[in-house]
Amino acid sequence: MARQKRSDDWGFPRWRAYGSGRGAARVRLCDRDGCDRPGDRPAPKAPNSRERWYFCEAHAAEYNKNWNYFAGLDPEEAARRAADEEQGASGFRRSAHWQWGGPGDGSRSRDEMRALDALELDSDAEFKDVKAAYRRLAKENHPDVKPGDEEAAGRFQKVQAAYDVLRKSEERKNGKA
Repeated sequence: MARQKRSDDWGFPRWRAYGSGRGAARVRLCDRDGCDRPGDRPAPKAPNSRERWYFCEAHAAEYNKNWNYFAGLDPEEAARRAADEEQGASGFRRSAHWQWGGPGDGSRSRDEMRALDALELDSDAEFKDVKAAYRRLAKENHPDVKPGDEEAAGRFQKVQAAYDVLRKSEERKNGKA
């Protein structure tokens, strides 16, 4: 009779990886007929159904290619459902205090967009255009050019503040600040 040997998973440190068992792991195969890859991507069998198919990555992409989760919904309902699903997937909701600020044009902040408006520029203006507009407006509204004109002095301060916002933004973008 053979003598029993000690296994490798006694004491500390464990010599086997954590979570690995002695038995074979059960792997669910892809539900597509004839596929032998693991089916680890669930897909609904029908709209609003709890039943799921389990496909491999290639067959899940093929299945979802023409799937429209928002078919038959008005735009408001579709946006609400998309936000609900986004919140459910990550477990986090979108922060409410950032909603007032708005995204600008996607590449610039709201302050930068206001500064561009103050300099009478479009939202896609480059920094060389910002410099040129600043110089032009500063020359037109400078207190030395128009002494005693309070309105021109206010416009000059507004133009100067707008240029400072855009200059600091450009410095951050280029890594100088």
